[in-house]
Amino acid sequence: MKFATKFPVAIVIVIVILTLIAAACAQETSKSDSSRHGVAIANMDRSVKPGDDFYHYANGEWIKRTAIPADRGSVGVFTGLSDLSNKRTVGLIEQVAKSNSPAGSESRKIADLYNSFMAEAGIEAKGLAPLRPHLDAIAAIHDRRELARALGESLRADVDALNNTNFHTANIFGLWVAPGFNDSEHFTAYLMQGGLQLPDREYYLADTDSMREIRTGYQAHISSMLKLAGFNDSDARAARILELEHSIAEKHTSLAENEDIHKANNTWKQADFAAKAPGLDWPEFFRAAGLAQQHSFIVWQPGSFAGEAALVASASLETWKDWLAFHLIDAYAGMLPKALADERFAFFGKILSGTPEQRPRWQRGVLLVNTLLGDDIGRLYAQRYFPPEAKAEAQAMVANIIAAFRKRIEALSWMDSTTKAEAQAKLNTLYVGVGYPEIWEDYSRYEVKADDTFGNLWRGNLFEYHRQVARLGSEVNRREWCMTPQTVNAVNLPLQNALNFPAAILQPPFFDPQAPAAANYGAIGSVIGHEISHTFDSEGSAFDSKGRVRNWWTPADLTHFQTATAQLAAQYDSYRPFPDIAVNGKQTLGENIADVAGIAAAYDGYRASLAGQSGPVQDGLSADQQFFIAFGQNWGSKAREAALRQQVLTDPHAPGEYRSATVRNLDSWYAAFDVKAGEKLYLASPDRVRIW
Repeated sequence: MKFATKFPVAIVIVIVILTLIAAACAQETSKSDSSRHGVAIANMDRSVKPGDDFYHYANGEWIKRTAIPADRGSVGVFTGLSDLSNKRTVGLIEQVAKSNSPAGSESRKIADLYNSFMAEAGIEAKGLAPLRPHLDAIAAIHDRRELARALGESLRADVDALNNTNFHTANIFGLWVAPGFNDSEHFTAYLMQGGLQLPDREYYLADTDSMREIRTGYQAHISSMLKLAGFNDSDARAARILELEHSIAEKHTSLAENEDIHKANNTWKQADFAAKAPGLDWPEFFRAAGLAQQHSFIVWQPGSFAGEAALVASASLETWKDWLAFHLIDAYAGMLPKALADERFAFFGKILSGTPEQRPRWQRGVLLVNTLLGDDIGRLYAQRYFPPEAKAEAQAMVANIIAAFRKRIEALSWMDSTTKAEAQAKLNTLYVGVGYPEIWEDYSRYEVKADDTFGNLWRGNLFEYHRQVARLGSEVNRREWCMTPQTVNAVNLPLQNALNFPAAILQPPFFDPQAPAAANYGAIGSVIGHEISHTFDSEGSAFDSKGRVRNWWTPADLTHFQTATAQLAAQYDSYRPFPDIAVNGKQTLGENIADVAGIAAAYDGYRASLAGQSGPVQDGLSADQQFFIAFGQNWGSKAREAALRQQVLTDPHAPGEYRSATVRNLDSWYAAFDVKAGEKLYLASPDRVRIW
C-alpha cells in the first residue's frame, strides 16, 4: 500500500521493469520554481476556478509547458526526485568502482553487478549461450511429473500483496513470505496466482478495439522472441501460448477482489492441494520448490489455483513447454543480446505503454543494482544524503500528524468507545521508519561475477527466493523495511503495523525545511497522513494492533465505516479518463480512503503547528490555500494514453487528477477557496465523504 503509483519490485521480473521503466508512472519536478521555497506559483493556472477544476488550477501552467520525454510514459513530481536519486546512486556506484575493493566485498559486488550490465559487447559476444542450458532443460520435459518439477523450480518470491499491491506473477504461481494473517508473530507462506505476461486479466478478456490490438501485437511479440531464440514454427507456437494465457486469465481473480483480505485468508495444508486444485502433481511441485517441509500455506486466490492446476493437466505438454520457454526468454531479455532486449521493449514499451524510447542504459543499470543489492547501495546513499537533522525534522512532523490523527479518532461521534480504544492501540504500536532501515539486508551469500550479467540476475533471483524460504516459521521483526533509502515513495506495512518513509522522498518539493509549514504539511504531510491512514483503510482496518486479521469493530461502527467507504467508491466510479474506461472505485478504494483521511489529518497537524498563529501569505495566497495547493501539486502529471489506460486498469491508485480532487470532501477546502454551489467540484455537505 504505497503512496505513489505502484512499481513492481520482485527480483524475478526485474527485466520487465528494465524495459518498462520508460512507461512507469514516474513524474518530474518543475525547474522554473527551483529557487523558491513553498508552492510552485509558476505551475498554477489562476484563470481556472479552483472549485471547478482544482487539478488544473494547481498545475495548469506546468501541464501546458511540459512535454513528455521520449523515454517516459508519463512525467510529474516524482520524476525529478527519481532522476536525482538515480544520479546520486550512479555516482556512488562509480565511486565504489574506483576503490578496487577485494573480491566478495559489498563495494566490489556493487561495481561488478553494474559493470556487467553496462558491458554490452560482452553480452553480445556470449549470445544465447547463458540461456541455452535452461531452454534445453525445458525441451527435455517428457511428462506431467517433469512439468510439475519445472513449474516448481520456477517458483520465486516475486509477489507482495499488501506492501506492493502485487497480486500475480508471470510464473505459474508466486510465493510471498510475510507475517501470518492469523499468527502475525511468525513468517508464513502465501501463494498467489500467476501465468500471465500482460499486466492484468482484462488485457486478455476485454472485448474492445484497443485490447484486441494489444493482443495481436502480443502474439507477434511472442513469435518474434521465440524466433530470435532459435525456435521454428514460431507463429503457431505463439498462437498456442496466447490461447493458454487467455485460459489462465479466465481463472484469475480481479484486482478489486484481490484486495478483500477476508477472501484471501484461506489456509491449505499441503495435503489439501491435490483435492482442492487437482491436475498438478503438487508433491513434485513443492519438492522442486524446496517447500516439501512446509506444512501449510495461505492461498490468496483459491479459485485461480483450482483453475490453473486443471489447465496443467488439460493443456498439451508441448504448449506448456513453449510457455515456459517464452516466459524465460522474456524475463531475461534485458540480460541477453540487443535484438531480444529491443524486441521486448518494442512491445512492452512502445505498444503497451506508448513510450517511443528506452531509458538510458546507465539508468537501467542503476535499477538492477537497486533491485539486487538495494540495501548495500542504500546504506551509502543514506550516509551521504540524509543527515541526522533531516531525519529529526521528518520524525517531528510524523509525530505531529499521528497526534492529529489520534485526536480525530477521539472526536468521532459515530464510533463506539471500545472501537476507539482498539484504533488508538494501533497508533500506539505503530512503528515509523524514517530515512533508512535499522536492519540492513545481508547479501554475503549472493555471488556476483564481473562478466556474467545473465548469471548475476539468475543467482540474484534464487538468492532472494532462498532467503525468503529460510524465514518461514521464524519470528517477525516489525522494524524491517521493504523499501530502500534511495526509493522515491512511502509505504504502510499492515502486517507489521509499520510505515517506511525513505530518504529520497524527504526532500523538495515534498519536504523543504525552508518552506512554510503550510507547503510542507500539504506536500509531505499529506504523504505521511496517507500512510498513517492506510492503517485504517478498507484493508488496514481488518488488522488489529498486532497485525492479525481480527474484527475489532462493533457491528454498528463497521456498518457506518462500510457505508462511508461505499460512498467514496461511488464518487471515484464517476471519474472517466476515457469514454470507454472509468476509474474503478472498489479497486482504488484503499488508496482513496488514505488520501482523504490523510490530507484531513495533515491539515489538522499543520494547524496545530501554527500554535494559534496565522501562516505567512505567499503571492496573495493564504496559508490554508498554500496547504491545499501543495497537495494538489503532488499530483501534477502528464501521461501517454497507453500508459494511462494501463494505470486505470491495473493500479490500485487512481490517476493524479482525481486524487487531487479529493479536496472536495474537506470543509476547510471550501472555506479556503470560497467554493460555492454550482461549481463543478462542489458537493453539498451531506455528500462529502468523512471517514476518519
